[in-house]
Amino acid sequence: MAIKTILVSQPKPEGAKSPYFDLAEKHGLTIDFRPFIHIEGVGAQEFRSQKVDLKAHSAVIFTSKTAVDHFFRIAEETRFEVPDTMKYFCISEAIAYYLQKYVAYRKRKIFFGKQTIEELVDVLKKHKKEKFLLPCTDILRDKIPLTLEENNIDFSKTVLYRTVASDLSDLENVSYDMLVFYSPGGIESLLKNFPDFKQNGTYIAAFGPTTANAIVKNNLRLDLHAPQPNAPSMTGAIENFVKEHNRKK
Repeated sequence: MAIKTILVSQPKPEGAKSPYFDLAEKHGLTIDFRPFIHIEGVGAQEFRSQKVDLKAHSAVIFTSKTAVDHFFRIAEETRFEVPDTMKYFCISEAIAYYLQKYVAYRKRKIFFGKQTIEELVDVLKKHKKEKFLLPCTDILRDKIPLTLEENNIDFSKTVLYRTVASDLSDLENVSYDMLVFYSPGGIESLLKNFPDFKQNGTYIAAFGPTTANAIVKNNLRLDLHAPQPNAPSMTGAIENFVKEHNRKK
């Protein structure tokens, strides 16, 4: 059976331009988008149960824009007035600029790395006297806190939001030729919503090694794994797969 329908487990791209739209038009595909997971913020009561004192910290480490949103949300909900002296250390420049949504951008208090926690640590080491707060999700990669600990960074971790499975019950009687996943949480959501899921002839694509591992660990068949040397993007990998597969049909 040729590949004609694809479900991408992410929100539909905003705007009229997307590689997915181009892919659908070029190969006559129907590509739908549906988030399999969503973010829920931790409430003030649950935050307080973690016994993390915001006032005791002089700096914050941000690893995502979501962490920025939920830090300022919980500050407001707990009536913590973030001092002007607070310093912010962001894992990327994009997150640093996103901070302008909440604070005035001043070089003396906003710092950033290039893209990885290792690069940010080089910046953090220059501010060893600070007491850092690491707002994060419940599924934070161990690499981040471990890297901070290995470099003797004085920090506290606090879970301010979690990733939860979305309700996919409306998809129960809908089938697609290919499912595309970008995170292990998407796989967990699929199996939570459909515990009796049988892959059969459905192709499953994964972006990134952790997503690919989640597919294999859950005894599903990994048909397509991106990035690849000849296709660094998910859409490029899908296009190559569709062309090769549909040519055989």
